[in-house]
Amino acid sequence: MTAQLKSTSQGQTLVLTLSDPVLRNAMGPDIYAAGIEALSVAETNPEIHSVIITGEGAHFCAGGNLNRLHANRERPPEVQAQSIESMHSWMEAIRTFPKPVIAAVEGAAAGAGFSLALMCDFVVAAADSVFVMAYSNIALSPDGGASWNLSRALPRQLASELLMLGERITPARLQTLGLVNRVVDSGHALSEALQLAERLNARAHNSISSIKELLNDAQTNGITEHLAQERHHFVNNLHHVNGGIGIQAFINKEIPRYK
Repeated sequence: MTAQLKSTSQGQTLVLTLSDPVLRNAMGPDIYAAGIEALSVAETNPEIHSVIITGEGAHFCAGGNLNRLHANRERPPEVQAQSIESMHSWMEAIRTFPKPVIAAVEGAAAGAGFSLALMCDFVVAAADSVFVMAYSNIALSPDGGASWNLSRALPRQLASELLMLGERITPARLQTLGLVNRVVDSGHALSEALQLAERLNARAHNSISSIKELLNDAQTNGITEHLAQERHHFVNNLHHVNGGIGIQAFINKEIPRYK
């Protein structure tokens, strides 16, 4: 069975499902291309306010297909470089996508699967799921933004532990470290992610988009530049139709109905 990325809609949420259960939803170039296309379509669809990425069956994603990686050792290095570039394009598309993206994790999130979860804005994980930066276990180094995300989220010593030792880590510990938002009973990651998505969907889309952009740019902006960017977004959102709806609803003690 060829790996595929299934796309379904539940209300205002697009659910993208990694589908190759035999290989624990290992990813490859077809998945990356489909992911980029799905996000591109969702970005311009006003009916979609959030995205969930999950895996079919018992696991989220086992990372790369090791058989394919082993075969690529017999091909020119440019072949694997191009594959990683495709994957990185998808990872960047997730991070820069103007709507919130939630990872719903059951079972294993290994290697690039862990990287994929970290690239999302929220992570919901089953209590018995397993996260592992497995790269060093097979003499490889990280991809998918793993070292970028971990070096910004954690002290160097903790990032080194996760990446260099390649040991399994529980979602409970990741939640303590601030890398997982919700830990839920096994089999409930997607339903919890959908509930989280509904809460996000009920908020003003322009406000959520601004917040995501500000969080992304805060990594590189200096304070003066970032304060100017905050001013720009605040003024734009104040004068957006949703700004009036939100303020008036708060004054009237009503639930806002954003456009």
